[in-house]
Amino acid sequence: MTTTSAPSRTSFAWRGLFMRLHFYAGVLVGPFVLIAALTGVLYALTPQLESWIYSDQLRVPATANQLPLKTQVEAALATSPQGTLVAVRPAPEPGLTTRVLFAEEGLGESERRAVFVDPGTGRVTGDLVAYGTSGVLPVRTTLDQLHRNLMLGEPGRLYSELAASWLWVVALGGLVLWISRPRNSKRIRKHGLVGVWVLAGALFLSATGLTWSAYAGENIASLRQSFGWTTPSLEMPGGGGDHADHGEHDPAAGGPGDIDGVLGAARSWGVDAKLVEIGLPTTSDGVWKVAEIEKGLPTQGDQVAVQGGEVVSSVRFADFPLAAKLTRWGIDAHMGVLFGWPNQLLLLLIGGGLVALVVMGYRMWWKRRPTSGFGRPTPRGQWRKAPPAALAGLGAATLVVGWFVPLLGISLVVFLVVDLVLGRRAKTA
Repeated sequence: MTTTSAPSRTSFAWRGLFMRLHFYAGVLVGPFVLIAALTGVLYALTPQLESWIYSDQLRVPATANQLPLKTQVEAALATSPQGTLVAVRPAPEPGLTTRVLFAEEGLGESERRAVFVDPGTGRVTGDLVAYGTSGVLPVRTTLDQLHRNLMLGEPGRLYSELAASWLWVVALGGLVLWISRPRNSKRIRKHGLVGVWVLAGALFLSATGLTWSAYAGENIASLRQSFGWTTPSLEMPGGGGDHADHGEHDPAAGGPGDIDGVLGAARSWGVDAKLVEIGLPTTSDGVWKVAEIEKGLPTQGDQVAVQGGEVVSSVRFADFPLAAKLTRWGIDAHMGVLFGWPNQLLLLLIGGGLVALVVMGYRMWWKRRPTSGFGRPTPRGQWRKAPPAALAGLGAATLVVGWFVPLLGISLVVFLVVDLVLGRRAKTA
């Protein structure tokens, strides 16, 4: 006759510790995760919306014959833009416009003025502010800033970093509780099932989100650099470097010049992506930068420097370290652009699952309040029941992770202090 042994006292102690951490961490960071999930879903669904809203600037009658790129740039310059010409994005296919980009005083970081030109006729269809290497337009820029920092600038980034810092802790803690749950427990079944289904997505969003964060992001960058996992940069003769991406240009060097010859040299070398950006010389040395900016699969991210009609230096995406490729793919997937609409749909499902988890979690919290009669939260002091050696190891790991992800460590200390104060107050009441 086979007997089933009862769970040990130690396993109950660990479950109580994880339950208390998961429950209170969820209550505290739930609002941040909820906002991040909702704004992230909205951002992921906006490419089609952007194409519709700005169709007058983005779309023109398709024609097989296109004007020289220099003529298109001159048409944009004829509108007398206030900024300095810094880059050009040729129309990637018939029916779309060419973007002529200007660095303009008063614009925000990574923002440029984009003048849209019909490549078939040279007609200027309008101008808008474009943001970042993705070239997103005002609607998506607003949603991006809302997701990134609640449109509060650098201080607002703390909200998204806090959400990303805790999301993986709450997700993995939930997994432990789901695996060790009592088999007759129905109260957490729906919450746990949704959590299991979105677990991988939650871990992915947490990891990729931290790469953009203010504090943990710096530690991740330092770690990548120490292991040689950084993204290779294009060597620009004359010291131009990659400043071309940030609008630091020599006004005397600005002008269309032989832009068609520059693009032709890059194409002959092997820059064959439909979507490319041609950066004008940043110094009087006349070195141009041509970069593939396709973010789908297969990723095309080759870059070349062109001087005197010849490619003088280059970087191939195929030669990137694996970690640099994974970083690029992770960021693009986080933004919903890696593999088209399926990527958007996946983010919608993950984001919707996170919203459902937060809502169900707060419903459970409301039911477990002391006056509900449903049951009290897991009592304090669960850590005393765990084996000292294992507890010491967990504490050491927590210190390391807390140092690497500072907002996680700081908020955990605050939580423990508040919990301790509330516990002592309850004893003396």
